[in-house]
Amino acid sequence: MKKKIVFLTGTRADFGKLKSLIEILNKHGQFEVHIFATGMHMDEKYGFTVKEIEQYNYPNIFKYINHDSESMMDMTLGRTIEGFASYVHLIKPDLIVVHGDRIEALAGASVGALNNILVAHIEGGELSGTVDELIRHAVSKLSHTHFVANEDAKKRLTQMGEIDENIHIIGSPDMDVMLSEGLPTLASVKLHYDIPFADYALSLFHPVTTEIDNLLQNAENYFETLETSELNYIIIYPNNDKGSELIMHHVRKCQNSSKYKVFPSIRFESFLTLIRNAQFIIGNSSAGIREAPYYGVPTINVGTRQNKRSKDPDLIHTGYEKEAIEAAIQKALGQKLTAKQLFGSGKSDVQFAEIIASERFWKTQKQKTFADIY
Repeated sequence: MKKKIVFLTGTRADFGKLKSLIEILNKHGQFEVHIFATGMHMDEKYGFTVKEIEQYNYPNIFKYINHDSESMMDMTLGRTIEGFASYVHLIKPDLIVVHGDRIEALAGASVGALNNILVAHIEGGELSGTVDELIRHAVSKLSHTHFVANEDAKKRLTQMGEIDENIHIIGSPDMDVMLSEGLPTLASVKLHYDIPFADYALSLFHPVTTEIDNLLQNAENYFETLETSELNYIIIYPNNDKGSELIMHHVRKCQNSSKYKVFPSIRFESFLTLIRNAQFIIGNSSAGIREAPYYGVPTINVGTRQNKRSKDPDLIHTGYEKEAIEAAIQKALGQKLTAKQLFGSGKSDVQFAEIIASERFWKTQKQKTFADIY
């Protein structure tokens, strides 16, 4: 009898990291794959990106709206738990797969833990700023198995008392897509999205929930500096965390300028092509920490959101002051970097499938214990 596996996805970003894992298990005769799509996927403001999932013709996609324009993060978490719990009781999966540090992942891991269902956490054990780090570590403690990007992440999970044999280093799954030969050409992406620029930088600036009192000023400094740089920018909407509307106030202004192209979301493969050919990436997105270095593209990391996420010495870290951001832009324009592989080599899906298909994996204890390191 096939094992029933459900992947929970709430954003274009986490779907990009789960996609290769979903596809390899879909082709595997041992598994029945389901997808629970919620969060920003179901928000028209962000491009209703569930359509991106549907275009791959996966057989079992369940769509669930977990928030509205008035929802706070705690309310969204509660709604996601309620909806996902109902879904889990209906299909009775053998394994729940969640990714990263979003509240949807926390909801999925909570439901699994409370219903005695195995939970696999993708890319746990990493560091980041804001409340995201708290969520990521909470998800790890609620999960039974871990598929991490590198040795550093494994060490942190070990420090948290996770059992060594349940932590698997497979690299970051989005590298499977990044390093494939199936990415669209830059010309085709520019044509599809009507991007007229010969040269451009990518901007992804998200709210920092623990700095909400300063967000209005920080966002103003950020966008004013983009304007005075007189460069071309492709801007992608912020995520839907608390404070996103303060950033959207500035994003909307950019829509009226010929120096910007603004998008709610961009298909993952097309997004990778745009990163690969950008002058630099600026903001506070993990894309600048993970994907950009693989292509040798400079990254300007503004503020604390990705604090301690990577030890890459070529990352340009800056505060929110306009002068500091201006200096960082000039530094990025002068950087000539080589590609580097910090989070795997593009074989995560194969490793993941081999582990999931093993007899030992399905003997993982659902009753978690704490592994002392002293």
